[in-house]
Amino acid sequence: MMSKLGTLLCAGAAASLLAAPVAAETLTIATVNNGDMIRMQGLTDDFTASNPGIELEWVTLEENILRQRVTTDIATRGGQYDVMTIGTYEVPIWGRQGWLVSLNDLPESYDVDDLLPAIRGGLTVDGELYAAPFYGESSMVMYRTDLMAAAGLEMPDAPTWDFIAQAARAMTDRDNEIYGVCLRGKAGWGENMAFLTAMSNAFGARWFDEDWNPQFDGEAWANTLNYYVDLMNDAGPPGASANGFNENLALFQTGRCGMWIDATVAASFVTNPEDSSVADSVGFALAPDTGLGKRSNWLWAWSLAIPAGSAKVEAAKKFIAWATSKAYLELVASNEGWANVPPGTRTSLYMNPDYANVPFAAMTLESINAADPTSPTVDPVPYVGVQFVAIPEFQGIATAVGQQFSAALAGTTSVEEALANAQQLTVREMTKAGYIE
Repeated sequence: MMSKLGTLLCAGAAASLLAAPVAAETLTIATVNNGDMIRMQGLTDDFTASNPGIELEWVTLEENILRQRVTTDIATRGGQYDVMTIGTYEVPIWGRQGWLVSLNDLPESYDVDDLLPAIRGGLTVDGELYAAPFYGESSMVMYRTDLMAAAGLEMPDAPTWDFIAQAARAMTDRDNEIYGVCLRGKAGWGENMAFLTAMSNAFGARWFDEDWNPQFDGEAWANTLNYYVDLMNDAGPPGASANGFNENLALFQTGRCGMWIDATVAASFVTNPEDSSVADSVGFALAPDTGLGKRSNWLWAWSLAIPAGSAKVEAAKKFIAWATSKAYLELVASNEGWANVPPGTRTSLYMNPDYANVPFAAMTLESINAADPTSPTVDPVPYVGVQFVAIPEFQGIATAVGQQFSAALAGTTSVEEALANAQQLTVREMTKAGYIE
């Protein structure tokens, strides 16, 4: 029989255990250093207030470095991250490998059927949703309406590349550091090659023919790269071979670019008067074409996914459901206005009359709907993807090709040499991988 003292000691110990705080679970989230993701980090008090047992630790990286880190971690099941920001390229490949946790059991209130079909389809493998889109995008022309008017030109809703070249040269004023067009030049499969692959689609080029033979030795790629290099030499900013999304955003916001062809998600940044000196004189148009039936716009989503190596799956799902929900869109709108809501993910957003008044909303949706990842090129191809090829080898090959094309833009090699080197290295890697003999 327990003594009275023993009873009191046990009761005290039990009370102490009950009073002890439960150790918080820390989610490590790897994300890209763009404006929407930075904004999300500033709003996470809303999540932690509702989930006091979950703490958040952020690893925020430049786009190319993020891709390298998360790819290494997930392939080795390193378990360094609990939530990863990944793109439309990785999801189908990693989902088939069993490297991602299915999100099919998100709560009914999440309303997965509200996700835009094109975006949801790109994140689904064999009926399993493997990532939730934080924002979806295509690409389009953002341009200075004042500079266009001063040049005596009027931007069509659906311009050609010839018009873009004419307008870019007319708007360039190097004495005042105003450049007619800013385009990605920084090497990387998701940097200059995202832009150039989408551009090449409009010129009739393709990465591979139907038998997986590389096509950089063809006329269409020569036309694409010569047009790009000539245009940037005539009307682009100095040092363009080092410029990616963030660098061109800064140039445009400070009034240095007449036109910028890039991600539709940038529209909220260039029209925000707190950040952009040209916010009141920005217009939008579809990405250009050459009359061959394909435009130069891409299709992409930055999405949140859970690596199979995470030990904190349930907490990670709670965070993803919060960050990609309808309620999160309303949270951003209430804090920073509807123009700053992450775009391109939900049908309900584009049916919202408050969002319909945002000047770039309709053009963003039209651009997303104009992209067809299952038929991205003029001639048939064996791959899926508009500005990428959805095979595991693409990441390494396209980064190497991007280095060749960036060198051509910098003038350290010729266009002809860059294309010959691209052909040679792509043939070598595709042979090694067994696609061709």
